[in-house]
Amino acid sequence: MPIDTSYHDVWIVIPAFNEATIIGDVISDVRSVFPHVVCVDDGSRDDTAQQAFAAGAHVVPHPVNLGQGAAIQTGVEYARRQPGAAVFVTFDADGQHQVKDVVRMIDRLSADDVDLVIGTRFAGAVTHTPPLKRIILRAAAFLSPQSRALGLTDAHNGLRVFDRKVADSLNLTMSGMSHAGEFIALAYENQWRVAEEPVEILYTDYSKSKGQPLLNGVNIVFDGLLRRRLSR
Repeated sequence: MPIDTSYHDVWIVIPAFNEATIIGDVISDVRSVFPHVVCVDDGSRDDTAQQAFAAGAHVVPHPVNLGQGAAIQTGVEYARRQPGAAVFVTFDADGQHQVKDVVRMIDRLSADDVDLVIGTRFAGAVTHTPPLKRIILRAAAFLSPQSRALGLTDAHNGLRVFDRKVADSLNLTMSGMSHAGEFIALAYENQWRVAEEPVEILYTDYSKSKGQPLLNGVNIVFDGLLRRRLSR
């Protein structure tokens, strides 16, 4: 299928760790619409990098596993150096996200009244989120003052679309899953204009096997509290 050149200014950032069994299909699906994909191989012990490259992605390796936050930061730094890059997307490597949602989120960004669009599982979207996971994610959003101030319902959704201003200012220091809360804190501190867009998350057996323990939802909240304390 020919690549749609109308998205020549969009860069998709995919952090990946040991995703060799699926990363090629994920990147091929993304590149059926978006020509520019950078996959950050975060110290994988399998052939994730080779599969990503074969699927047409730019591949940036981490020599050791640094965590998703660090991989996203590396990917955004790479993408923002590319000529013409204006729109940036964070997209998971495990097959949970859908290209059709990205297209709709870019359209929302293009309305020119927001800087950052975050996907939500909880605002009119079709959701298959397991009940306990749903409770923890909703609680994490509620317990975050920044999420509440920005009116967010799903602050830890990994599907995000943002403009050049956000990309140029992004400086994630939390390397693991807590980067999601840090992303929201940066949005609040920098007064980025934020909106949510309903998205559908595909919870396959594979993606659930790669998912983070539910306890991480609690850890994310405490990490966010620690960040605020240290920044005072």
